[in-house]
Amino acid sequence: MSDAKTTALARLALLIATLIWGSSFVVLKSTLDFLPTNYVLAIRFTGACILLSLIFIRQFRDFTRDYLWRGLIIGICLYLAYFTQTVGLVHTTPGKNAFLTAVYCILVPFLFWLVDKKRPDRYHISAAVICLVGIGLVSLTGKLSLEFGDTMTLIGGFWFAAHIIAVTKLSAGKNPILITIIQFAGVAICSWAVALTTETLPAGWYENTLPSLGFLTVFCTAITLLLQNIGQKYLPPSNCAILLSLESVFGVIFSIIIFHEVMTVRLVTGFVLIFVAVIISETKLSFLKRKKEGVTV
Repeated sequence: MSDAKTTALARLALLIATLIWGSSFVVLKSTLDFLPTNYVLAIRFTGACILLSLIFIRQFRDFTRDYLWRGLIIGICLYLAYFTQTVGLVHTTPGKNAFLTAVYCILVPFLFWLVDKKRPDRYHISAAVICLVGIGLVSLTGKLSLEFGDTMTLIGGFWFAAHIIAVTKLSAGKNPILITIIQFAGVAICSWAVALTTETLPAGWYENTLPSLGFLTVFCTAITLLLQNIGQKYLPPSNCAILLSLESVFGVIFSIIIFHEVMTVRLVTGFVLIFVAVIISETKLSFLKRKKEGVTV
């Protein structure tokens, strides 16, 4: 297969992954009308863990105790991210939830600063300022206060950033598929523990939620993970960042189509600013530099 065709297929893989993730916001929103948050997460990640374990069973030859504690710590961060994001989704719209979650891209460089003492550069700082303005336009009420759902979503963004840091620090030199399976198990364990002790499973829940839970488990978790791994293997990080950031855009599109979310000038402006901030932070505008160099030559 030619390099051009491989690159095109890698882009398509990431695009499909972001499209599926974008749809997950509205699917999850509908599911939460019938099933409590932690039960949704428990079923979703248990299913994804079992599915990936069956597909990649041979990867367990690399398993050691070292994988267990690393994967579980990463899984706890991922659980906190999904839990707070999902609670936020109950109290806000899918579109706002999608874009406010994307702030994790802005937070990662600053959390790395705390861990590795590597100071964020001017692109990260500029992106943070732009993102803050965008968050204000999207979330602040007339009294300049944050709604509960938006606040929880932003906390979820923080934990997604922490999850990325944990993956970077704890999975170096490890089998990525095995680490992923164990972290999914960690999310499932946390979710079941909280669900069984604090939530009530409603009667007849399966009648309304089985199709959506199947979609969230198979497509939005297991398949998208594989597509992301394929895409990132064959594309530069800056290209991956641009394509993956489209998740929030697709989230808004699906929210408008399915939930009839109303777009105001203020909301659209905030979404655009957050999207621009993510692009600046993740790519440092390297695609513009390459274009300029190409024109010069």
